Amino acid sequence: MSTFALLFLVAGLGLIAWLSGRVRAIAFRKAPGQRFSSLPRHHGSFAAMWTVLPPLLFLAIWGACAPGLATDAVLRTPAAAQLPPPGFERAAILSEARAIANDHHRTPLNAISTQLAPAYAVEQARYRWIGGAIALLLGLAGGALAFLRIRPGFNARTRIERIVMAGLLAASLIAILTTIGIVASLLAESARFFGTVPITDFLFGTHWSPQVIDPRNPGASLGAVPLFWGTFFIGAVIAMLVAIPFGLMSAIYLTQYASPRLRAWTKPTLEMLAGVPTVVYGYFAALVVGPALRQLGVAIGISNATSESALAAGLVMGVMIIPFVSSMADDAIAAVPAAMRDGSLAMGATPSETISRVLLPAALPGVVGGVLLAISRAIGETMIVVMAASGAATISLNPFNSATTVTKQIVDLLTGEAAFDSPKTLAAFALGMTLFVITLLLNIIALTVVKRYREAYE
Repeated sequence: MSTFALLFLVAGLGLIAWLSGRVRAIAFRKAPGQRFSSLPRHHGSFAAMWTVLPPLLFLAIWGACAPGLATDAVLRTPAAAQLPPPGFERAAILSEARAIANDHHRTPLNAISTQLAPAYAVEQARYRWIGGAIALLLGLAGGALAFLRIRPGFNARTRIERIVMAGLLAASLIAILTTIGIVASLLAESARFFGTVPITDFLFGTHWSPQVIDPRNPGASLGAVPLFWGTFFIGAVIAMLVAIPFGLMSAIYLTQYASPRLRAWTKPTLEMLAGVPTVVYGYFAALVVGPALRQLGVAIGISNATSESALAAGLVMGVMIIPFVSSMADDAIAAVPAAMRDGSLAMGATPSETISRVLLPAALPGVVGGVLLAISRAIGETMIVVMAASGAATISLNPFNSATTVTKQIVDLLTGEAAFDSPKTLAAFALGMTLFVITLLLNIIALTVVKRYREAYE
């Protein structure tokens, strides 16, 4: 039984349950002297939920368990005796056999996979039918139970609200549990890394060369200070030198000088920059900005200027986060009470003096919060620095020199052929954990500042 057909049957059972529950509730209403706390559609919805939700929950769990059960059944067949011992090769053969069972036109790479594919097809079909039958039985049982519970005094509306609240709580817990899982995985792998490399060597070392690691002293080649400097220099210095002035000036113009008609199309156009894929910015930085800056550097006498420079990545990154600064500054300036602006103008101050001495100081907490959020977005950017920045880990104040960032090195470390438990690969998790802590702190500071600002002006 295909998944689509099974879902169609479950949906059909839900529709039948909704109609049956509604008809039963309407029939009860014909009796005189009865008081009802729910409408017939509430009773129908209650019956439909109990018919549809149990099968869907079961199918979600069964979908995760069935492949393992099918694999265990295949391993018990005579053809599985030819498989190699448990390991990567055995897993690859089983994966190929599964793929051949699902796509008969696939070209096999291993003869054992071809022999196991029919058994896989049989077992997968068997477990699909078992799962489908159990799901339909759960739907029928749940629908019958809900149908029998419908009576004049039954409060179906409250039960529906509880089910919806449980669904909303589950959705919230998914986000929380996902975050906990990410942090736990980073902590576990980072602990393995710091068990090999001293944390002081990693956080304060100035030499980064993961390609050449001395087994006796791996920390000597894994000092992350050049990466931290490159991330700070590109994302928090160069990018902010572009994003803060242009974002703040655009927000001032749109809130204080632009006509309503001009603002109506200028603000959405500016915010479209936030919707451009970062890979597009990366192409633009690598193909246009980088070569142009290299020619500029050579023209002004910088002989070692390169197209993969910190300046190229920082400029394009600054353009990308202009909407973040502009939007937060726009909201902060617009939230300042109009009486403050009108009072300044009434006292004889010019519009520019009112902006610089009244509106901006009053909106400063919101602007600062927006800048901090933009910085956390910039230092976590990956595609622009991967395509425009260099992989050379250097500490230099010259923006025309090569520089690298934490995100660039994470990509490089995880795309190599090193063993997963080697210090080189585990260093990526340590870098990710460090970056996670930095961005988390910046977000906490920014949200705290914005919260105080809102309390002051709402």
